[in-house]
Amino acid sequence: MARQYNVISADSHLDINPALWTHRVPAKVRDLAPKVVTLEDGADAIQIGAGRPRRISHLVHTGPKDQIHFQVFTFENAAGAGGPEKRLREQDQDGIDAEVLYSAVGNVSVLREHEDNEVYLALNHAYNQYLAEEYAAAAPDRLFPLGVIPTTGVADAVKELEYCARAGMKGVQIDKFPSGKGHPTPEDDRFWAASLDLGMPVSHHSDREITRMNGPSEPTFSYTKGLTGPDASAFGGDPMRMWYFRFAGEGLCAPLQMAFAGVFDRFPNLQIYWGETMIGWLPYALIQVDSNYDRYEEMGADLYGVESLERRPSEYMRDHNFWGFLSDPFGVELRHKIGVDKLLWGSDFPHRASDWPHSREAIERDFAEVSPDERYLMLAGNAIKFFHLDA
Repeated sequence: MARQYNVISADSHLDINPALWTHRVPAKVRDLAPKVVTLEDGADAIQIGAGRPRRISHLVHTGPKDQIHFQVFTFENAAGAGGPEKRLREQDQDGIDAEVLYSAVGNVSVLREHEDNEVYLALNHAYNQYLAEEYAAAAPDRLFPLGVIPTTGVADAVKELEYCARAGMKGVQIDKFPSGKGHPTPEDDRFWAASLDLGMPVSHHSDREITRMNGPSEPTFSYTKGLTGPDASAFGGDPMRMWYFRFAGEGLCAPLQMAFAGVFDRFPNLQIYWGETMIGWLPYALIQVDSNYDRYEEMGADLYGVESLERRPSEYMRDHNFWGFLSDPFGVELRHKIGVDKLLWGSDFPHRASDWPHSREAIERDFAEVSPDERYLMLAGNAIKFFHLDA
């Protein structure tokens, strides 16, 4: 029988000691895997070769906020930085039934420091193998680490997506678009189609803003639905960025670029979960993007060949996207302006924004005026639906 959930954190984080998973790396490149180094102050850091050490002290804390004093953190003393058994004890401390787990920068970005794509892909795959076959396997109804999709191109992204599906993972995280670019491309369609065929949920975490990753030599984003129109050179390759997102914040940038690229028209069943966006800003932003679109649609067409959308911008945002939030009482108050069925609460453990181990107290405070049915949706039901946790 499926587990009964009351509170699921749909946004928590992993910061794993490489020693736990690098045995999965093929022997011929194992010497190139990340290692733990000790810094002068005694803190642990993750390092590849001669690259910059990524210390864990910027990511995790050891207890309630009234006990935090810039400690020197190691994988031994830091909350959220241990193996699965320790993580389950930390969930119990917080009164949380389960967590959707994003991999921290120290585990993901450091892997891409390898210029050799073969080595990078071997490391990325080994890490996913550990998450699926060891970490999640310790408690498959409570630990839901997301598979990490590599950024070397669509073929590699689809291959790793297929592995994550076979291994029983509940979803994947993308840190760029599937092509490896910071903007949608036609090649991405292979990935979106595969995710739907495999029933694999796709998510992106907001601490790596997906549309800011264009390098100076990369092709720029075109708003024509076939992405064949004239390239733009301003604002990270997006000429309409300053207009369509005026007063709205940039949390809508990536999903709205997908709408203009025709992704949601070609894949009407595609849904994306954007973790830790917060939600208090969303009702206002949805009004503004529609207003901006009305005001600047002709300008976009005349200057940059922007094709008109088949629906209102806000309709794409409401129909194809889920949004993650931490403690956001104003957003909870405005939940009906967004759609209660599109909102997923997360604890952000073990990051500083977390209320661990007092998340239940924060929930009671922020959800005091929310009906039991709506509270359930935002705290568990929507996560169960999006990540198919009842399957």
